[in-house]
Amino acid sequence: MDITTKNSTDNPPPAPQPTAVEQKRASRGATRPGDRIFLGLSRGSGILLLTIMAAIAVFLTYRATLAISKDEGNFLTTFEWNANLNPPVFGIAVLAFGTVVSSIIAMVIAVPVAVAIALFLTHYAPRRLSGPIAYVIDLLAAVPSIVYGLWGALILVPNMNGLFGWLNDYLGWTGIFSWEEGAPRSMLTVGVLLAIMILPVITNVSREVFRQTPRMNEEAALALGATRWEVVRMAVLPFGRSGVISASMLGLGRALGETMAVATVLSPSFLIQGSLLNPGGGTFAQNIAAKFGEASEYGRDALIASGLVLFVITLLVNGAARAIIARRAEYSGANA
Repeated sequence: MDITTKNSTDNPPPAPQPTAVEQKRASRGATRPGDRIFLGLSRGSGILLLTIMAAIAVFLTYRATLAISKDEGNFLTTFEWNANLNPPVFGIAVLAFGTVVSSIIAMVIAVPVAVAIALFLTHYAPRRLSGPIAYVIDLLAAVPSIVYGLWGALILVPNMNGLFGWLNDYLGWTGIFSWEEGAPRSMLTVGVLLAIMILPVITNVSREVFRQTPRMNEEAALALGATRWEVVRMAVLPFGRSGVISASMLGLGRALGETMAVATVLSPSFLIQGSLLNPGGGTFAQNIAAKFGEASEYGRDALIASGLVLFVITLLVNGAARAIIARRAEYSGANA
């Protein structure tokens, strides 16, 4: 073979460089009218969302400042809510405690059960069984919260006596599960009800995340002799970890802001009970729903101030979730 021919075959001519006009168009991003319209709509939607969030924050902060400036108590530590008095005395200590505790109880109950259901539907149940179960779970997510509240008040509360008695007999010495034989309209009952309400949300999102696990990863684990549980533990759960965290944060957001179901089941009072079984406590959303109708103009500002605290808590929870997902992105399917 001729040397000149060999060199021309081994070293093909370089690709033509883009012209200045083409480089300018590429630097602008969208070049077609449809792309430019879509880019503008997407960018405008993002800006509109940030504007709405900023407007909500400004409104809440302004009204909260008016209320807190006239509060005779400590807004963060006062165990009282008398915003209609002159002078007004109110605080969020009980509301913050009740909101956080009920949400934690709901998450502790709902997340393991939801992940187990999602794994069963995606990796254990036959298709003819997983389809109907998934459909029923989807229907549970569409049930209004007031229906859950009525079910909780009429069915759940009367049937919690046995569980409360058992906890009192065997764990009452801890103080957390001591029971004074009152009506079981307590934080634990609220947590159980919230767990049932957020269970469909966490299950549905986790199920879809687990379904996205690369088939290659599962087959590789099976080829190495892994059992079905080892496949789930080594391939499915690491891939879907970020998705499960996101699903849990969605459920937590609903638990933090749930109103009617909590107001229907809970027997509120502005006392922090050492036991989860005794009636008492309250949440931000429940207190706003219960007192907004009878509140004066200043009382509504006080309720808006408590809503601002709930708004900040929700932002902090979502920010923490984003930070966790970012730290664990290398172990999930985000970079697959």
